[in-house]
Amino acid sequence: MKVNKHAEVKHKSHKWKDAKGKRCRPPVSFSNVNSSPVVISMVKEHQESVRKKPSVKRLKNKVKSVSNHKNSSSESGIKKTHAQANGSSVFTMDNDSDDSQDWKEYSQSVHGNGMETSDNTEDVRRGRLEGEALHHCAQRDDRENRTVLVMQKDQTLCFRGKCLLTCLYGRVEVMGFTIEEGQQSYSLFSPASHCPLSIRGLESIRALESRNEASHILQKYLPQASRKKLLKSITTNSSIILLEPIETPMTRFLSSFPDLSELFNLPMTELMSAVLDTPLNGLGMIPLDSCIEGLKMSKSYRHAINTLVSVCKGDIDGCPVILVCGTKNVGKSTFIRVLINTLLNYTASVDYLEGDLGQTEFTPAGCLSLLTVREPLLGPPFTHQQTPDHMIYYGQTSCNSDLDRYMESLKSLWCRRSQTREAPIIINTMGWVKGFGFKLLVDMIRFFPVSHVVQLSHSGVNQCPALTPDFLRTADGFQTHPPAQTALDEFTESHSPPRIYSHISIQAEFQGVGSQGTAKHQRSDEQRNLSHLAYLSQLQCPDPGPVRPLHSLTPYQVPHTAIALGVTHCDVVPSHMFHAFNGSLVGLCCLAEKVASKGGPVFLSQAPICPCVGFGLLRGIDMARGLYFLLTPVDPSVLRKVNCLLLGAISMPSCIFTTQPGIDGEMPYITTDYSFDLTGAGKLRVFKGMTRPSQVGMQ
Repeated sequence: MKVNKHAEVKHKSHKWKDAKGKRCRPPVSFSNVNSSPVVISMVKEHQESVRKKPSVKRLKNKVKSVSNHKNSSSESGIKKTHAQANGSSVFTMDNDSDDSQDWKEYSQSVHGNGMETSDNTEDVRRGRLEGEALHHCAQRDDRENRTVLVMQKDQTLCFRGKCLLTCLYGRVEVMGFTIEEGQQSYSLFSPASHCPLSIRGLESIRALESRNEASHILQKYLPQASRKKLLKSITTNSSIILLEPIETPMTRFLSSFPDLSELFNLPMTELMSAVLDTPLNGLGMIPLDSCIEGLKMSKSYRHAINTLVSVCKGDIDGCPVILVCGTKNVGKSTFIRVLINTLLNYTASVDYLEGDLGQTEFTPAGCLSLLTVREPLLGPPFTHQQTPDHMIYYGQTSCNSDLDRYMESLKSLWCRRSQTREAPIIINTMGWVKGFGFKLLVDMIRFFPVSHVVQLSHSGVNQCPALTPDFLRTADGFQTHPPAQTALDEFTESHSPPRIYSHISIQAEFQGVGSQGTAKHQRSDEQRNLSHLAYLSQLQCPDPGPVRPLHSLTPYQVPHTAIALGVTHCDVVPSHMFHAFNGSLVGLCCLAEKVASKGGPVFLSQAPICPCVGFGLLRGIDMARGLYFLLTPVDPSVLRKVNCLLLGAISMPSCIFTTQPGIDGEMPYITTDYSFDLTGAGKLRVFKGMTRPSQVGMQ
């Protein structure tokens, strides 16, 4: 692919206007909530009515030991005695200095009933951090716009918004990932489109030796007066975290669209649960009270996580291959994120095979991909878009129109994975678990050397049968039939009997399980749009500054003769091909054979199964000069390998064309001269359970 990119033309800066989209209800920003005395009083009255009387909380579960505690304690000169009923302990110190003695007495004052009894120390309670508790355990540095928060074991902070978290001392947990002192800072994203994030305090491996040590930690981040107040909340096993505001090209680009300007603020359903007037104000974080549950893990959910982590930590023959399946809206994606984060506490990387075309985790929708995850996933999919190691552009959000191409694409990705890798691999699947969708699940278990099948379900709905090894011995797939030795031969090159795997069942119990969210930004199509916009945000400059609209960026110029065009989801006559591609999202693919052109454009008759390196927006076609104008964040060195553009049924978000500033006159690519009343004007509906003529006789 020959690429020529001219020097960027300087455009006049556009003055951004805070235009509001048409909505049923006006958006409510946190700044408005904070500044409205009426709303503040209303929220406070509501919170007072549901607030319970303070009581001494007892630990329900037995104290669990933390690995390497003995070594850490001995190195710091601290000897830990028996644990008390509430999880706190009495500490003895080798150093008999006055400071150590004061700290010893302070530690002993904590152990009686789980809260501080000394006159110069605030109460320390477990549970949700809200209201007055946030004022006692958090202090803000207004000059640097940052907040230091002290958390005790099992205390949680549930919030909306975004922030940069640094652990200064101790340990905290977010979505299964443990963040410890000395580690890098991590970005946390808790938008209104998904379940709110929670930060949970963990027991510190090493206890603080003295109050001077705690003061020394805070000295760099807080003035003296704030340090003195915060020291009253610090116990020997407290965790201390630094919270700072964060702004990225992705968040700036998304917030530039009026309809997404409130994405990281409170949804209307959580307005009454906001904790107002706290030291976290101004950071981009909105604490929530205990009325908002956050991520709810059922007993079977936790058992599955612990079982899989134990398997990956233990010595087994080969790497674990974990296939996660279940119906729609049952929490598969959230479970996989928690599982990956938990595994990253013990291993450097986790492999991931994407089989869900509609709700992809790391790429725009319509992709099948294989990649290695090395960083925790502390937000929804659109906040961690990345380039996979291997990717195939299928071009649709469902595979019902071409099941064979779907399965062959997955097998092609699996063959590209190194067989010598020892990292665990997680296979994500679609929520289509009936009819042919269920048959595809049977095929996937047989084609891949699956060691564990995790099946999520919820009560009250008739879902697919349990995919146990006994059931699979007699089940028919789409491409396979029992006993399936021939299907395994392709990968194992042997005639061994079917593999025996472990089946783990999870009952999801969170609120709204089994039904799609109805609030703003929670529908599946809206979340796909967020992933597309997040991918296109990579075109923005990484340095802080105003957002540049896409039409102001200089595109690549690609000759017609260097690129072949193909359509994945339907047949398009050559005379209409340019009309279909113009202004569309295209996959940048690499064909094995060289594109042979006779001086004009090259069109493919069938959609190939070939590697995809990224995506681009075909913003224009110059017929006179024979050029395509392409916007893409893919590096030019990779673009030189591209010789095919694939068009799928994945549409660009409409806000790209309708709400970007700086467009004079009529909007390009947009027309109002269209009627859905005409025959064939609407989308063709496909019944997924019907056997098609091409599939007759394959049962």
